[in-house]
Amino acid sequence: MGFTREFMEVQAHGNTKLHVIHTNDLHKAATTIEQYERHLQFECHKIVGVDVKYTNDHGEDQKPALVQLSVGKDHPVLLFQLCAADKKCTKFDNFLADPRYTFAGLSIDGDIEMIGRVSLEIAHFVDIQKEWSVPTATKPLESLGEVSGILVHDGELTNAEHSRWACMPLSMRHIEYAAKDAYAVYDIWSRLTIIQEGLHRAKLDKEQTMKHARS
Repeated sequence: MGFTREFMEVQAHGNTKLHVIHTNDLHKAATTIEQYERHLQFECHKIVGVDVKYTNDHGEDQKPALVQLSVGKDHPVLLFQLCAADKKCTKFDNFLADPRYTFAGLSIDGDIEMIGRVSLEIAHFVDIQKEWSVPTATKPLESLGEVSGILVHDGELTNAEHSRWACMPLSMRHIEYAAKDAYAVYDIWSRLTIIQEGLHRAKLDKEQTMKHARS
């Protein structure tokens, strides 16, 4: 049976509040994806924050339970309860597989493998944990992945709670946790992209200045 739950002003980090849609309804998922596509067509960097939660099965029986997507604080975070969807959502599947979009996540290799078990594919993705390690840091802050974890979660879910991503209805703690995850990776990679652009532009400007000085 299809369901849709909407939550307004879910607290993210700082003063950021998120609109969150939790659904297994194919039409609701599709209309949310369409909203994302309308927004992203005007963006230079078409970034989507992504995270995947798993069922509590073991080995090859384990499947994706929940896929979380975010394109920023001004648009809803989509929590698509994949394990409870009775059919495939073509719009959702095609969105993940569209190479125009950059899906940013943390330690995303496992998520890519997991969604592959239900014949889904993310065509273009970046793993923040791999792309941006902190060169001068020592444990426990070896990478931005770990830094972002501290930034996002005031309190971790318990092991028992982590085993319940496929259990309906999800608690408010699960909703908040999942929404923050998706928004955080979007926000971090967006900021890093701006930094990369700025550094590249500064390097080009410096090279151009030196070139003019020599001529």
